[in-house]
Amino acid sequence: MNANLSLAQLILQASVPVQFIMALLILASVSSWAVIFAKRSLLSRTRKQAEAFENRFWSGGTLVDLYESTRRSKEDEGLVPIFVAGFEEYSRQQQGGRIDPEDVIAAVQRQMRVAHVREIEKLEGGLSMLATVGSVSPYVGLLGTVWGIMSAFIAIGSAKNASLAMVAPGIAEALIATAIGLFAAIPAVVAYNFFTRSVESLENRYATFTDEMIGIIERALRSAKA
Repeated sequence: MNANLSLAQLILQASVPVQFIMALLILASVSSWAVIFAKRSLLSRTRKQAEAFENRFWSGGTLVDLYESTRRSKEDEGLVPIFVAGFEEYSRQQQGGRIDPEDVIAAVQRQMRVAHVREIEKLEGGLSMLATVGSVSPYVGLLGTVWGIMSAFIAIGSAKNASLAMVAPGIAEALIATAIGLFAAIPAVVAYNFFTRSVESLENRYATFTDEMIGIIERALRSAKA
């Protein structure tokens, strides 16, 4: 309990610049944890939806039936928007009388690529913030440490007293700033690396699905042309 009181007193008695730096780091930590929880939920939900949709895609039904079922379910994340973009472009090309397989496939690929990029942008949202907190927080904490130690030595010079009791509080409050900076940075860096790998995995999954769907459409077009 005394340690807690001592820590609180050091923070409250710190100089205004150091207190400002501590508050900034705490705000960065809270913000990064909010992003971590939100991003973890989004990626987990997206991964489950992708697995469920792939099972439906390969269940043996037609693309038309799958398209109608996705419209009724009103899903709008993950593989579904990519599939819908490709199928709707395929339908438009068919209705327009386009029979050249190469032109139809190129048009479908473009639409699926656009949808693919949009979905990845959703998944990547917030990662830059985690990267910034992870890379900048230690230096901001170090700035607070430098300022606190500088203030402590200035106070020592003014009082002409170099006893440990005189030096310790200033150095302690300075080191607290570094500790808070590391507390903010470490989870942000770990989460950023983990989420980056998860997004890359989903991006590869989306690209594989696009290739598989294009292959199905290409076979259907060539069969119809033959």
